[in-house]
Amino acid sequence: MNIALMMENSQAGKNATILNELNTVAGPLGHQVFNVGMESENDHHLTYVHLGIMASLLLNSKSVDFVIAGCGTGQGAMMSLNVHPGVVCGYCFDPSDAFLFNQINNGNALALAFAKGFGWGAELNVRYMFEKALTGARGEGYPVERKEPQVTNAGILAEVKAAMLKQDYLETLKSLDQSLVKAAVSGERFQACLFKNSKNEEITAYVKSVLA
Repeated sequence: MNIALMMENSQAGKNATILNELNTVAGPLGHQVFNVGMESENDHHLTYVHLGIMASLLLNSKSVDFVIAGCGTGQGAMMSLNVHPGVVCGYCFDPSDAFLFNQINNGNALALAFAKGFGWGAELNVRYMFEKALTGARGEGYPVERKEPQVTNAGILAEVKAAMLKQDYLETLKSLDQSLVKAAVSGERFQACLFKNSKNEEITAYVKSVLA
């Protein structure tokens, strides 16, 4: 599985810590991590709004299978990612959140709080969240006897979101201020991940046209 990690400006200084914990969990499982956001506070400037655009491009092009994002509280990142079609992002503050999101919602992105509650032992909490998010069967329901209605409701929610976002995906991006999109896709590591792994030629061509 390909996993994208993306950090925005306010929490970029924690990128090395979060990346290390993610690699510690993902590496032994055979997953590849792409660090596509900000590596430091002096890196290519991104806000949580940009993270939503980046996540949607990577997921809809099938460049990655899962996204780890976040901001100070995690709330802005979650809202930004969920605006876009093809992205189902959950909020994760502790390992039980990651486990329950995996079992019940079976989405493809998590938004973490990298400032709120990020104190003593925070790196351990992050590591355990990644363990719960990336291991075990998905969509099994919790408790187990609740699997059927939970799977049904998750499917209904996906249909509702698709109905509310009927416009073609690329057309939605083209309707945005293109300088916003360009800022989101200008990072070299993001481009390397997308151009190497994209399985959607239209999305790849669109990003290249924005950068041209």
